[in-house]
Amino acid sequence: MACQQWNRTCHAAMPLRPRAPPPARPRRPPPHSTSAQSHLFHTAVPAATTLKQQRQEDPAATSRSYAALLQRSAAASDPRLASSLHAALLKPGLLASDQFLSNHLLIAYFRALPRLRRHGLRLLDEMPRRNAVSWAAAIAGLAQGGRPREALAVFRWMRRAGCPPSEFALVSALNASSFVGGTHARQLYALVLRLGFQSNVFLMNAFLTAMVRHGKLADAVRLFECACLRDIVSWNTLLAGFARHSSCAQMWSLWLRMVREGAGPDGFSFSTVLSGLTADMDMAGGLQVHGQLVKSGFGDDVCVGNSLVEMYMKNRALEFGARAFAEMPRRDVVSWTEMAAGWLHCGEPAKAVGVLSPMMLDGIAPNNYTFATAANACATLTSLREGSKVHGYAIKLGESSDVGVNNALIAMYAKCGSASSAHMVFQSMRQRPVISWTTMIMGFSRNGQAREAVQVFDDMVLEGVAPNQVTFLCVFSACSQGGFVDEAWIYFSAMADKFGVKPGEDHYACMVDLLGKAGHIQEAEELISRIPFRPGVLVWQALLSVCQLHGDEGAAKRAAEHALALEKEDPSTYLLLSRTLAGRHNWDGAGKFRGLMGDRDVMKLPGSTWLESMPESNQACTA
Repeated sequence: MACQQWNRTCHAAMPLRPRAPPPARPRRPPPHSTSAQSHLFHTAVPAATTLKQQRQEDPAATSRSYAALLQRSAAASDPRLASSLHAALLKPGLLASDQFLSNHLLIAYFRALPRLRRHGLRLLDEMPRRNAVSWAAAIAGLAQGGRPREALAVFRWMRRAGCPPSEFALVSALNASSFVGGTHARQLYALVLRLGFQSNVFLMNAFLTAMVRHGKLADAVRLFECACLRDIVSWNTLLAGFARHSSCAQMWSLWLRMVREGAGPDGFSFSTVLSGLTADMDMAGGLQVHGQLVKSGFGDDVCVGNSLVEMYMKNRALEFGARAFAEMPRRDVVSWTEMAAGWLHCGEPAKAVGVLSPMMLDGIAPNNYTFATAANACATLTSLREGSKVHGYAIKLGESSDVGVNNALIAMYAKCGSASSAHMVFQSMRQRPVISWTTMIMGFSRNGQAREAVQVFDDMVLEGVAPNQVTFLCVFSACSQGGFVDEAWIYFSAMADKFGVKPGEDHYACMVDLLGKAGHIQEAEELISRIPFRPGVLVWQALLSVCQLHGDEGAAKRAAEHALALEKEDPSTYLLLSRTLAGRHNWDGAGKFRGLMGDRDVMKLPGSTWLESMPESNQACTA
């Protein structure tokens, strides 16, 4: 009954209305540089010249030979060869009389996207006759070339021209509709049903993909259950949809059903379910899938192995993750990067840095994600020496212009105490998004260079980069260190008025800390009273901390009373008030609060300091 209702709903949808796109003037294709395509061009052009000489002898053979050359051009995505063959075909007038050659040229142009997209559209517009293959080639080329709206426009053009859509054209149109919002996909599938193609599994899979990409999981499940035929792509599409939209329980249920019904999961299935279990932190399910993976024979797949390593490392199963990595028959850059990120995630930054050397000895060049991970590991170790080596490798391998790598390097240098090196990296960046500015402000602030941090913020605003919530936290921290009360009030007032950033509890706590350190405790209390929401423990503890600094016993007691009303088990409140009272030589009051901690079983966590020397075997670079 549900399936009948689903079909009636799809039949009720209106079909797409066609509208022909205007032809565009073709642009001269830029020269190609790859050696393979250059060789193909220089061997195919003489062949085209020979064909010109032989066309009088055997026109049919000439047509087949041109078609073979066009197929080679399409396979190589060579724009120069496609244009040369087009010119060769225009002179004898073969295109006007040979539909077969016109379609092959059309395919060659659309395979050379995006440079020759307009050439293909113009050729389609100028063709005296177009058949189903012509339209399908254009729609597929645009859809695969990242032009979904243009692909749908050509589909409407085809409908307006009166050409019945083929199953190939419908599949491409449905794929294009999956990247476009609205009801295009439903309208197209209604047309599929009216044309009697409901048993075509490729069309069903294309519509299922569109539903998943649009987040319509309930509709996707209903379509899946009502489908006449299902293949492994159908299962994988729904499985990936559940994993992408964080429906891990449904994903796991579908996986169990897939195994139970003998659907035969492939490498994509295993990678998808392992990634979903990683996000859900489901170690038990991951072990079960690992066992099924061993039995299935897909253990040699690199993508599956990468997903398996990620699952174990994200669940902090270091031994299992390292063993899965060691047993991989082939490793790519993702494998090594995942291993480095796993070591860092599990609190082993030295081993994360140590991944670089064996990785390069294995012939794998690190990418930007690898360098960003290694730089973060060096920041955790506060190892300026190893961080400089990572920076050198990034420059040598051409990854020093990547924004993510540069942000990681700025943070690394700042945490290692070299704000000047961090600023040099920042200055060398061609593109500096808000996260880069924020990281630089934080770096100067962390190293006690408050004036430089405020200057970077001012430069950021002058360059038209809008600060976010984290940026304001960093600049408030810098103002607090430098005692820049007036500048902080200007920035705080501009948060909502100029930049549309609503101050949160962290921002108010920073302002209270800033005002208190400057000796304006009464002004800090007035600010707290104007907070448009109930102040949290963080705000009151900020006030309590500055009261200890200035010995304001009355304000400290008021702040502690509010903080304890919100959280009685936080030892920071008791200790701050006790130290404030002790600083005023109120030993009885200080002892009272110390005793109150014992009565309420409030425990202070002991502080710790650690030093770690990097072993020679774990260094990023060895001589």
